[in-house]
Amino acid sequence: MKTAIIHQRFLVSTGISTDTRNIKPGSIFFALKGANFNGNLFAAQAIEKGAICAIVDDKDAALNDKEYIVVKNSLEALQKLAKFHRKFLGIPIIGITGSNGKTTTKELIYNVLSKKYTVTATQGNLNNHIGVPLSLLAMDEETELGLIEMGANHPGEIEFLSNIVMPDYGFITNFGKAHLEGFGSLEGVIQAKTELYRHLKENKRLIFLNLDDDVQRLEINYKHNFTFGTNRKAQVKVTYPETDNAAKIIFNDTTFKSQLSGAYNSKNMAAALCIGLYFKVPVNEIREAIENYIPSNNRSQIIESGSNKIYLDAYNANPTSMMASLQHFNKVKTNTTKIVILGDMGELGNASETEHQVVVNFLENADISEIYLVGKQFKKTTTNKPNIIKFENTENIKKHLQLADLENCSILIKGSRSMALEKILEVFEAKA
Repeated sequence: MKTAIIHQRFLVSTGISTDTRNIKPGSIFFALKGANFNGNLFAAQAIEKGAICAIVDDKDAALNDKEYIVVKNSLEALQKLAKFHRKFLGIPIIGITGSNGKTTTKELIYNVLSKKYTVTATQGNLNNHIGVPLSLLAMDEETELGLIEMGANHPGEIEFLSNIVMPDYGFITNFGKAHLEGFGSLEGVIQAKTELYRHLKENKRLIFLNLDDDVQRLEINYKHNFTFGTNRKAQVKVTYPETDNAAKIIFNDTTFKSQLSGAYNSKNMAAALCIGLYFKVPVNEIREAIENYIPSNNRSQIIESGSNKIYLDAYNANPTSMMASLQHFNKVKTNTTKIVILGDMGELGNASETEHQVVVNFLENADISEIYLVGKQFKKTTTNKPNIIKFENTENIKKHLQLADLENCSILIKGSRSMALEKILEVFEAKA
């Protein structure tokens, strides 16, 4: 009952706020709690700053009945409101998850579908138990299609989020060695990510499948599907040409170019093509949308800095995405000096030491002139190669690079978010 009451207020609000530091006048404030904060303590401040209502789960924080609503749990109230709003709108929603490339694929699909529809998509990577509800609540009656990214680092999270989103369509980018600390193994990753497909199948909804993926191919007998890939059974047949630079795909003898570094992004492009075709976006507009997409936020970016070309993919890293980047970069044919700068991969649990050593073993035989490894995990690895140099942290390698001759180089920068390797760009910008 309270959810319906909150929803009525939400419909006349300017949206949802969860942080009084950037409160929106006319919004509804949700007093969320965490290990180091308690939103109930700031509810009155939210009202003072212009919120029309505060949802609190501490009755002592409610100063009156007009501007405050007391609930059992503010986070659960936010999630229930998002699900209620999703049902209220009744629009088709596409759910996306996977180990690597979720956000890039989501952005490509958004660009493609926006050619024909009014689309509301997850902003940035707001893909968790808080971000997903906020993404749903960003949709309004002008939204024709919803596009929701769902992330997870433990079993059951995708199922939980799917029950809030209730997607009509779904796509899993891939299954890789990500968040092994929470999932335990690659098999654990597969079981967790396919919770999306299980939800869709139980509700007889449609799934998009990459038939070149061994795991996704197992779903081919489920009749509500639409497929792509090089596989002869794919409904959307594509080819992935060799490339030394940006990702490309070929469809119907036409090459679709991108501004995304790495051939591994070609499958993300193909997914956007497949979904665009399913929703009847004209092929020429799909191609235009893909080719005009410019990556940002440290994901698959190609940056020209003076005489140097930088391949920046420093938003996140796991063993699967790290090896895909290195394998592609190793094949790049260039007259420039090839340099790799890698940061630690996080959330690998007991597999961390082994997985970091696997990367180093590959690098020992790679066609790369200079290799810099950054972080405590890479510091533990062993190698006798003189061109592999280790640094404790990002600041240390920045100091080293400031004194280095950085002319006519091709440079791959890849690491987990915690390493903040994008700060290295400051060195190149200063030298450009």
